[in-house]
Parts: sequence; C-alpha cells; structure tokens
Amino acid sequence: MNENLFASFIAPTILGLPAAVLIILFPPLLIPTSKYLINNRLITTQQWLIKLTSKQMMAMHNTKGRTWSLMLVSLIIFIATTNLLGLLPHSFTPTTQLSMNLAMAIPLWAGAVIMGFRSKIKNALAHFLPQGTPTPLIPMLVIIETISLLIQPMALAVRLTANITAGHLLMHLIGSTTLAMSTINLPSTLIIFTILILLTILEIAVALIQAYVFTLLVSLYLHDNT
Repeated sequence: MNENLFASFIAPTILGLPAAVLIILFPPLLIPTSKYLINNRLITTQQWLIKLTSKQMMAMHNTKGRTWSLMLVSLIIFIATTNLLGLLPHSFTPTTQLSMNLAMAIPLWAGAVIMGFRSKIKNALAHFLPQGTPTPLIPMLVIIETISLLIQPMALAVRLTANITAGHLLMHLIGSTTLAMSTINLPSTLIIFTILILLTILEIAVALIQAYVFTLLVSLYLHDNT
C-alpha cells in the first residue's frame, strides 16, 4: 500500500533511452488491414465504424473542412487505441502526459485558426467582438475573447490528461484495496472486486469517449474557421 501511485505515469526507458516513441508508434501496428477483394468481418466492422464516425464529424463541414477528414479519423483511432492499450496491466499510457496531449492539440488548433484568418479574416476577427457590444466594454471583451481563444488547446490537453489519469489512479487504488482485503475479509473482497470490474468497463467507455470528445472539439474549432 506504500507503492507510489504515480509510478505508472513515469515515461519508461530502455537502457537509459526513452521508450515513449516506440510506445506511441505501436498502436498503429494493431490496426488490421486487408489485401483481399472480400474483407473479413473484423475489417468490415472496422470500416463501418470509421465511415460512421467520419460521416458524423464531417456532416457540418464545407468542402474545405472535409479535407481534414483523414487527419481527424487518424487522430480518433490513435487516441482510442492508445487509451485502450493503457488499460492493460504494467503498461504505459502516453495520453496521461500533458506534454504529448499539448503536442497534439496545439498544432491542430493553430492550423484551424490560421486557416480561418487566411480564408475568412473578417469572420475570424468578428469573434473577438460580438455585435452590439457597448463601447466601454469593447477593450475588456476583446481581451476576454483573446484569452478564451488562446486557452482552447490547453483545455483540450488538460481534459484528456485529467480524465485518463483520474481513471487510472482510481483503478490502482481499488485494485490495491482488493489485494489488501483478500487476506482479511473475503466477502468485502468480492464486493470491492465487483466494483473494480465495473470500473474497468467504465474506463473502457471513457477511453473511447475521450478520444471522440478530443477529435470532436478539434472538428468544431475547424468548423468555426472554415
């Protein structure tokens, strides 16, 4: 019970070299591909899910926004597989690192904002000052809208980091409690173990939902700027 709760969030190393890059590159290798004309059930289900997700996210976009469809689908698949692999015992979850989530959020947010300023500069600037604003409030509202725009990538990264980290910590605490109670009280152990199973199912859902939320918010930022 004296184990460091945050030990699983430390980036692993191999012979003193960081192994995070190899871990990040591993999930794409698990995506099955087909070389045959007729796909099997797994490939068919995978393509159906990708088409459904892409259709739902791209429905509100114009032609220019739909050019991001491949990037957004790749993003949701990468985050979802990374989150799910992180639920395995003795594994490392890159999405618990704020630095990695910022590295995903900032370029995508910046690309969407720059596209908005290049293609619709009047509409982009109009977001900083709502129509009908009283003159004395103009400087304050411009500052507030600028800050709200700049913290969007930080909010994306912190939301994903906090949700994944909190779930892993809770699973670690309940798992440690189950192990400690197994030698003390068997009925209580069974109850806590049932809670742990239910929490694991919940974390699987959270891993998929957070991947969808992250990608959907990037899609909404893109929609506002195209």
